[in-house]
Amino acid sequence: MGDDANEEDYALMVRVARGDEKAFSRLVEKHQHAVVGTIARMTHHSPDTEDLAQQVFLRLWKSAKRYQPNAKFTTFLFTITKNLVFNATRQKSRRKEHSLDEQEDEWHQSLEDPHPTIRPDDSLSQNELREVIDQAIASLPEKQRMAVVLRRYEQMPYDEIARVLDLSVSAVKSQLFRARATLREALEPYLAD
Repeated sequence: MGDDANEEDYALMVRVARGDEKAFSRLVEKHQHAVVGTIARMTHHSPDTEDLAQQVFLRLWKSAKRYQPNAKFTTFLFTITKNLVFNATRQKSRRKEHSLDEQEDEWHQSLEDPHPTIRPDDSLSQNELREVIDQAIASLPEKQRMAVVLRRYEQMPYDEIARVLDLSVSAVKSQLFRARATLREALEPYLAD
């Protein structure tokens, strides 16, 4: 996203800070696809995706008066997104949401071949491959997963990812290197030479 887009976002945030609902609607329209897509990829298309996206924009509204353009607007927006997604992921892992029967069913399913019709020598359809990739990304540690999502799907530069994740640029590159190595290993059986 160029400087013109960032300037427009900043001008909209100034108006939002004054309570301008139209300016807020414009920001939501402009960025909701990216926010929802990022949340969906981070949570492996959880049913809570839309709720989390609404929370992101609610926090954006509430923080408008404190917003300072120290970085790109998208850095600010995706920092809010990251914090909400990481918190939701941690809360979900702490909660026991499944009954014992559901846990037993999941355990039995985990013993079965997750892709019984997919063999390394078969060619995968685009949808099957996309699902395999999404599952591999979902299995990454959260910082690696967020770095991959922001870089691959949002085409965010390293310095902006570093600000969102509160890491150095070299640490972001290291996260991405490790993530790519893990993904390559996980996807190797599905990819032809």
